Amino acid sequence: MPSNKTDSALASYIEKIRELTKPESVVVFDGTPLAYQELLKELVLKKTLEPLSRENSFLARSTPDDVARLEEVTFICSKVREEVGPNNRWQEPTKMKEELYSRFNGCMQGRVMYVIPYRMGPKGSPLSKLGVEITDSAYVVANMYLMTTTGKEPLLAIEEGAPYVAGVHSVGRSLLSGEEDVPWPSNSYKVIAHFPEEREIWSFGSGYGGNALLGKKCFALRIASKMAEEEGSLAEHMLIIGITNPKGKKRYFAAAFPSGCGKTNLALLQMDLPGWKLECVGDDIAWMWFKEDGRLYAINPEQGFFGIAPGTSMAISPHIMKMIEKDTLFTNVAETKDKDVWWEGMTKEPPEDLIDWHGKRWDKSSKEAAAQPNARFTVSKTRCPILDPNSDNPHGVPIDAILFGGRRSSLTPLVVEARDWRGGVLMGASLSSEKTAAAVGKVGELRHDPFAMLPFCGYNMGDYFAHWLSLAKGSRILPKIYSVNWFRKDEDGRFIWPGYKENAKVLAWIFERLEGEKEAIETPIGLLPKKEAFPVEGSLYEKLFSIDKKAYLREIAELREYFAIFGERFPRELEEELTLMEKRLL
Repeated sequence: MPSNKTDSALASYIEKIRELTKPESVVVFDGTPLAYQELLKELVLKKTLEPLSRENSFLARSTPDDVARLEEVTFICSKVREEVGPNNRWQEPTKMKEELYSRFNGCMQGRVMYVIPYRMGPKGSPLSKLGVEITDSAYVVANMYLMTTTGKEPLLAIEEGAPYVAGVHSVGRSLLSGEEDVPWPSNSYKVIAHFPEEREIWSFGSGYGGNALLGKKCFALRIASKMAEEEGSLAEHMLIIGITNPKGKKRYFAAAFPSGCGKTNLALLQMDLPGWKLECVGDDIAWMWFKEDGRLYAINPEQGFFGIAPGTSMAISPHIMKMIEKDTLFTNVAETKDKDVWWEGMTKEPPEDLIDWHGKRWDKSSKEAAAQPNARFTVSKTRCPILDPNSDNPHGVPIDAILFGGRRSSLTPLVVEARDWRGGVLMGASLSSEKTAAAVGKVGELRHDPFAMLPFCGYNMGDYFAHWLSLAKGSRILPKIYSVNWFRKDEDGRFIWPGYKENAKVLAWIFERLEGEKEAIETPIGLLPKKEAFPVEGSLYEKLFSIDKKAYLREIAELREYFAIFGERFPRELEEELTLMEKRLL
């Protein structure tokens, strides 16, 4: 078991992986800026990265079969199958290890094996955790440098016996003597396996995103969510923002959105309301726990942003555009003739002579996108122009409101306040969204994504729902819970709500609700803004907040079918809450 290792035990673990994978050499990454720059030079020589005109910025192009999360080959290998639940794929741990050892045997021949000690979360926080990723991808090391705290400090803590999560990753393409490498090595066979009891992750074949950056979704959500259940805390797929009103009062919100539904845009929103200010603690993951004062506090375990580029522009995301002006790694975006980057939505018209994400001259008349729809940027949070001053506070920030939002073209109103904690947990459990390019599958197809955690919850979601319900105990000061939906469409298929900067009006309404300054109206599904208390004109209010009772009754019937997959582990309290909503609608 790789947790609680001494220095010699860690060395033994590294040696065990070296003997299995047979690399040409082993390098322990020291996490210094100099080591990072040397790594970038190496990646340019290998043609994995191409220098851009932006200062200290580079472009990588992946293979067409390695562009998104691979949920269909992601496994949770708990010892007891029922612990994994119907929301995850399960494989018996011993059998999976046999398969992995077979695949990893000699897979790093001709390559460097990098050892990356890293920390997730602010130094000194009781919720921060340590990890070690072993990989044969220098591209992964560069991204981990931007996304986590790497190097000597976490290594020293591990050497002194602190527990950590181990990750082993390979692109799955060994180099025989004299064989020429390719810019983006990968393997047609791909698998990602998590071992919650052992606190271990193995990933083979993919070099892309969360499949390979094992500190991200694999550790910070799948493994950490199980750890959180055991510890009485939470590890969630949520942004964290601080909002200050014109009176100088500050509150913090957490918000869960499925990948590709505007989470990073909201986390870095330009708050164009007079006197209001928004600051970003994190855009993707929140680790949260209740402290002695009874309030829920959160830290962002990441040190960087791994955001979706398409759709980002100066008009709608000026803070993001400023953040990525330099010191950024881009993956699968298009390239301009002056060696800058471009993607769909960045400007109204594409520039001339673009090189597409395949590395070929782009045909403007073709139906193919110049940038891959899930193209990404990786950048340190130190580049964030609205970084919250408490972003590295080891004590975390107090959460006053939790938002759940999916991409729904109908049914769900712009914003709904849950009546109580139990109703809010049902909101999270009922979350559905139309698929985006962030995961493999048919874009636009509706799927259940409870708490925006369906791909990331490392254990049975029936138990996960119960864990959320169990947090409402004693004299705790629970955050208010809200549902939001920026994506409702009219009968012509056009978005009703402009979204982006206009979302600030929704955040301001929620803030004012917390302050007791805005009244709401009771409806069968929760509390809605009063028409005169929400800043929209004419018939737009009805389009944004109308409730189709028959459609909601159909939704409840469909939810019951979905929740039935969790069997007896589905909490009785949520079934009761569904029944109460049904009665209100009738």
